Amino acid sequence: MNKKIILTLLVLQLAALFFHTQSFAADPLPNVSVNIGGAGEGEQPGTSALSLLLMITILSVAPAILVLMTSFTRIVIVLGFIRTSLGTQQMPPNQVLIGLAMFLTFFIMSPTLGQVNEVALQPYLKGQITQTQALNKAAVPMKKFMFNQTREKDLLLFLNYTKTQKPKTYEDVPLTILVPAFALSEMHTAFQMGFMIFIPFLIIDMVVASTLMAMGMMMLPPVMISLPFKILLFVLVDGWYLIVKSLLLSFNT
Repeated sequence: MNKKIILTLLVLQLAALFFHTQSFAADPLPNVSVNIGGAGEGEQPGTSALSLLLMITILSVAPAILVLMTSFTRIVIVLGFIRTSLGTQQMPPNQVLIGLAMFLTFFIMSPTLGQVNEVALQPYLKGQITQTQALNKAAVPMKKFMFNQTREKDLLLFLNYTKTQKPKTYEDVPLTILVPAFALSEMHTAFQMGFMIFIPFLIIDMVVASTLMAMGMMMLPPVMISLPFKILLFVLVDGWYLIVKSLLLSFNT
């Protein structure tokens, strides 16, 4: 008896749902329109739309621009060299390396970003300066940081290519020239640090390979034996502390 009652209730519910759906489908759907902003007085009808499109474009490329204008490039390359020299494949994973590189970047860039906030962002939010003035003021601390880390050789490469006269101060260097020169210098410095990281682990690989060959163990992969010794050496010398310390000191020049 209970089963019949339950089955009857289910049939009634399905029938009610079906008729409710049919009645909803019979009604026409309302028209929905979304208007973003509007042309103010003195503005052309398409000005706001173009401004919105330009803002979305800038926001989409902003992460790539900021990566090349901060210390992130050098840090993430050096951390990648550490994992490759250890031979631990995906340990630490990419998420950990990227996260560590981001927080180290925030720590190193905090004085520069503080100046940007003080001279550009806060006055702009208070309405004291225009957007163009804020961008020009924000570029000065970033230029100072990048100029201090850029090799003169790399800077002259782009200056000579564009046939631009040598500027008197870092403030006169265009960002279109300073940013690629800074990125090139950062990769050069990062590869120098990566080479120094590789040397002790390369010695361990050579010693282990020579030992296995002398013992006649030709079929045993040297990486399987050298990996624990490389990890042990890295832990005993407190490798992560030394690497982070070297990265911090490299930006104080």
